Amino acid sequence: MATYVAAIDQGTTSTRCMIFDHAGNVITFDQKEHEQIYPRPGWVEHNPDEIWQRTQEVVQGALSKGGIDPQDVAAVGITNQRETTVVWDRTSGRPVYNAIVWQDTRTDQIINQLAREGGQDRFRAKTGLPLATYFSGPKIRWILDNVPQARARAERGEILFGNIDTFLIWWLTGGPDGGIHVTDVTNASRTLLMDLETLDWDEEILQLMGVPRQMLPQIRPSSEVYGEIKHSALAGVPVAGDLGDQQAAVVGQTCYSEGEAKNTYGTGNFLLLNTGTRPVPSKSGLVTTVAYKMGDRPAIYALEGSIAITGALVQWLRDNLGLIQTSAEIEALANTVQDNSGIYFVPAFSGLFAPYWRSDARGVIVGLTRYVNKGHLARAALEATAYQTREVADAMEQDSGVKLASLRVDGGMVYNETLMQFQADILGVPVIRPKVAETTSLGAAYAAGLATGFWSNLEDLRRNWSVDKIWEPKMDEATRDRLYQQWKRAVQRSFGWVE
Repeated sequence: MATYVAAIDQGTTSTRCMIFDHAGNVITFDQKEHEQIYPRPGWVEHNPDEIWQRTQEVVQGALSKGGIDPQDVAAVGITNQRETTVVWDRTSGRPVYNAIVWQDTRTDQIINQLAREGGQDRFRAKTGLPLATYFSGPKIRWILDNVPQARARAERGEILFGNIDTFLIWWLTGGPDGGIHVTDVTNASRTLLMDLETLDWDEEILQLMGVPRQMLPQIRPSSEVYGEIKHSALAGVPVAGDLGDQQAAVVGQTCYSEGEAKNTYGTGNFLLLNTGTRPVPSKSGLVTTVAYKMGDRPAIYALEGSIAITGALVQWLRDNLGLIQTSAEIEALANTVQDNSGIYFVPAFSGLFAPYWRSDARGVIVGLTRYVNKGHLARAALEATAYQTREVADAMEQDSGVKLASLRVDGGMVYNETLMQFQADILGVPVIRPKVAETTSLGAAYAAGLATGFWSNLEDLRRNWSVDKIWEPKMDEATRDRLYQQWKRAVQRSFGWVE
C-alpha cells in the first residue's frame, strides 16, 4: 500500500515538489527558482524548457532528501501559476516562444481592440472574466500573430497550447511519445475561452480571439487519473490531480462549504470565496471562476479577487533597489519604525487587477517627506498587501452578501507577523494560519489522492486541517477608517499614467 502522495507546484518564481503523508503532513520537499525574463517594460517571460528541467530536478531532489521509493507514492498532483501561456511543437516538445507570464501586459492592444467592439465585460457572462491582459487567450493570439508561421502551424495542428499544468502533464506522460494533452476546469476557466456553464471551449469566443480549437487541450475534472508518468524519477506513478494554484489552495484549506474563503500571499494575492454549484456574477470588480471539480461530481465555483503585486513588491525592493538582501529581512526593516509616516506605496507595476482592472495604472509612492527612510518604505510595502486584500474583501461582501467572519491565509508571506497583524487590524476580523501553510501543494496532493483512493472523501481532508496561529484585530475603528481612506486616495493617484 502506497504511503505518500506527491505534488508538483510550479509557481511564478520557483518550482517545488512536496511529498505528503495521509495526515497531510509535509514529509520532504525540494525547490528551485527559475529565471525571470523582462525583454521590455511590461513584458514578463519564462523559459519553458528551464521549467521542465527544474521540475525533473525537484522531483528527484524531494525523493532523495526523503529517502522515498517512487513505489511508495500513490499519485502525483500538479498545481501551477495559472494564466502563464506556452505554445510548443507537438513533435519535438520545443516551445515556439518563451512562456508569456500572467503579469505580462503586452496584449493591451488586443484587449483594447476587443473591448472597443463590445466593452470590457464583453465575454463576462460566459467566462466570468473581464477583458484583461491577465488571461491566457489574448496571449495565445499574440504568439500566433507575432511568431513567424505560428498561426499556419496551429491551424495544421502542429503546435499545442497549454498553461504550465498542461505543458508539464504532456511532458510527464511522454511528451512527443504519446504525451497526454489535457487541462482541468480551473485552469481552463482562466483562459477567457471557456464557458463556465458548459465547462467547454466556446466556439464564438475562439473565433473572435483567433485561436484554433485544434491547439487546445481537452478539459477534464481537477481530480481524475489522466495518465501514467513516463519521464522523471516518478515513472509509473499516475498523474491524478490538476488545479490552478489559487484553486489548489482552496482545496488545501478545505474551503468546501459555500461561504468559506481563503487568501494566498504569494507573488500576488488571491482571495477566493466558495459560492457552491452555481457561478455568481460579480458587479464589484471580482472574477467568477471554477474552484474545483472532483471526478464526476458537479463543479464548485468561486468569486476571486486577484491582486497582481504583493510578494513581488518585496522582491522588487530586494532585487531592483537592493534595500534588503533576502525577502525575510523586510519585516525587521519595517519594524525599525513605528508607522508608515504617512506614505503609501501602490504597486501597480502591471496595472491594477481586482477590483479596478485598470491597465493604465502604474506604481506610485505618495506622501514623501524628508523624514521618510527605508524603514517607512518597507512598512508601506507590507501595508500595501493588506490594503489591497481589504479592497477585495469589501468587493466580495458586496457581491455575495456574506460578511467575512475570519480569513484563512496561506503562502510564503504568512510567516511575516507584522503583516499578518496589520492584515487583521485593517480587515477588523481574525486572520487564521493553518499548521500546513503550503496549502497550494497540499490541495494538488488532495486532488490526486482522492482520484486514486488514497483519501476517501472531503471529510477525510477536513480532519487534516488544524490551526497554527490566529491574529486578532487590535486597531480601533477610527484609525482603521482613516488609514484605509488615505490608501484609497493613493490608489486614485496611480490611475491614467499610461495613455
